[in-house]
Amino acid sequence: MAKGNSHISSGRITDVILDSLSEGVFTVDDAWRITSFNRAAEVITGVPRREAIGRHCWDVFRSNMCGEDCALRKTMALKKSLLDTSTYIVTDEGRRIPVVVCTSVLHDEEGRILGGVETFRDMSLVEELRKEIQARHQAGDMISASPAMLKIFSILPQIAESGSSVLISGETGTGKELLARAIHDLSPRRRHSFVAVNCAALPDTLLESELFGYKKGAFTDAKRDKAGLFAAAKNGSLFLDEIGEVSPAFQVRLLRVLQDQVYHPLGATREEKTDVRFIAATNKNLHDLVSAGSFREDLYYRINVVNLFLPPLRERREDIPLLVDHFIRKNNVLRQKNLKGPTPEALALLLAYSFPGNIRELENAIEHAFVLCREGHITPYCLPEAMQGSNGEKKTQLVPAEAIKSMEARAILDALERNRGNRLAAARELGMHKSTFFRRVRGLGIELPRIDGRSDKKVMK
Repeated sequence: MAKGNSHISSGRITDVILDSLSEGVFTVDDAWRITSFNRAAEVITGVPRREAIGRHCWDVFRSNMCGEDCALRKTMALKKSLLDTSTYIVTDEGRRIPVVVCTSVLHDEEGRILGGVETFRDMSLVEELRKEIQARHQAGDMISASPAMLKIFSILPQIAESGSSVLISGETGTGKELLARAIHDLSPRRRHSFVAVNCAALPDTLLESELFGYKKGAFTDAKRDKAGLFAAAKNGSLFLDEIGEVSPAFQVRLLRVLQDQVYHPLGATREEKTDVRFIAATNKNLHDLVSAGSFREDLYYRINVVNLFLPPLRERREDIPLLVDHFIRKNNVLRQKNLKGPTPEALALLLAYSFPGNIRELENAIEHAFVLCREGHITPYCLPEAMQGSNGEKKTQLVPAEAIKSMEARAILDALERNRGNRLAAARELGMHKSTFFRRVRGLGIELPRIDGRSDKKVMK
């Protein structure tokens, strides 16, 4: 240090250093009052330093983690630093800003706790990028990058608007109910109820009472009138899951409702009218059932005005990285964890697995990983045993080019996220020349964020 600056206090030097950081930093005493607040914290929160100092931290941040879930509170209690916890803060204008926080304990030379320190990073640019990417690959709660699914997504608004009956076919666990909900949510009936019933879970007598309702005294246990699901779904949508399981006798009753929009509650003396949009689903081939005489042909053509087939997950492996990322984010929120994505070895196992239970099995696998993995990345050890290939059965299959492209796109997006949208920094992290980086971005169809992480200026793509 130059001789002329030797008089600068260590406290002043600390302030200068803190103000030079792009991450927000603040400290609190043991009463949770803010004792320091750097320049980046002012910029991110919109709260001037003079107004923040001396106030309780929750009065400044108003985060969804304030209270028992506060990362800083956990750090003070456990005397252990916490890294990269995702949350958001609310500004004075009511704007939500996504942030990632790190917390540590402040103590004196004798080990006595004086307070805590929290750093936080604005993730708005990253979140903007994520939403842009997600919008292209999502319909309702369904996520996909496969050509077959994207084709369905493209025609979904027209199908939803039409009001016609829809038959969704596909294996168990492919997301038939999610697709039915997406149709309802995009339709003019979205302000009314979406009612789902599993036809395979109930015998005819119970299914009839659930759908049609009943009057008091209709049978021994009918102590009072009960409106059925046709009434509950009035002006909305009724989803009949596993419709291929209903008996021929019940098919006749169901056909009458579809044709005439009227039904007869059990024990009633007159018919009731309903106005519902029918969406049915099955994991069977109804056309074959019609040929075999176990499913009525007239009912089949009534529900099969629009037919949508959901391919199994093994036929759209490029969706696996997207779905894994989605389920990790979901579980991080639900379980208050901050697990990263899978290691390359774990992702390779997931990509090679046949997934007989489809998306539902993948979701369960990620939940299983959250039980075994406490922090860091999901490793092969964290996955169910069947996916590790340790049960003697070979699960490996060739990974298609689409899945490899999806993995590469995910790696680029993750690098952009870690570097706050900075293209050059992301390229360096991936070991790519900048020209190679931009060529791969264009080739994979990745939309870069409109703002480069190096500045607040908009850049050309």
